[in-house]
Amino acid sequence: MKVLGLDVGSTYIKIALFEKENLKALERDNTSYTPLEKALYYIEKYQPDQVVATGYGRNLVHTNLENCTTISEIKAFAIGAKFIHPTVKTILDIGGQDTKVISLDETGKVVKFEMNDRCSAGTGRFLEIMCRALGYQIEELNHLEIEGEVKVKISSLCTVFAESEVISLIAQGLPREEILKGVHLSVVYKVISMLKRISVKEDLVFAGGCSQNKLLKRLLEDQLKTKIITLKESPFLGAIGAGVFGLLKTRD
Repeated sequence: MKVLGLDVGSTYIKIALFEKENLKALERDNTSYTPLEKALYYIEKYQPDQVVATGYGRNLVHTNLENCTTISEIKAFAIGAKFIHPTVKTILDIGGQDTKVISLDETGKVVKFEMNDRCSAGTGRFLEIMCRALGYQIEELNHLEIEGEVKVKISSLCTVFAESEVISLIAQGLPREEILKGVHLSVVYKVISMLKRISVKEDLVFAGGCSQNKLLKRLLEDQLKTKIITLKESPFLGAIGAGVFGLLKTRD
């Protein structure tokens, strides 16, 4: 029995292949403008017996594929995080278009969650726009080692105004690394306000592509005074959760 978990996000599609209840493959690709085509490519590649889709594009895949089940992103991340890191109590996912914070009980059941999906502030998209203004590629952030205190404050919570603020700071001659730290701290403040509403408990697992951003993780830990766990599977937790959900269905 092969089960394919698909997390069809706004920026990337992530897949997790399970075979006989073992995690066999993890892959990620840019969603671009063809999420359905990308999903069908991986289905053709792995020939699964069952497909479970989550993420923004889950209903698109479900509509066009007969043997496909869907699962909400919140549930998928909860299942995926619990599967990979059994002692998880809190999940933070900073995605391309939204940010999610999820509180779990001892069994992995969702107790409470908050989701920012109406404004790009505090999301991966916000970081991408600010990076572009500063001359960085978003992928560079995962490899930058930027230390020191944050000396620049980005006061605007609106992406458009924040970008104008960044451009103004560049014109003033401020070092771009200092501005970048300020950009990250503005994201951190937005995320922390969400985390406080669900009450953070350890272990806190950082999920999604932004989990690989070392500066973001450091600033979050500094502000929260809490250790944040980043796993090598962190970008794939939604897809893993979808796959595990499919496995559980086969047992019923």
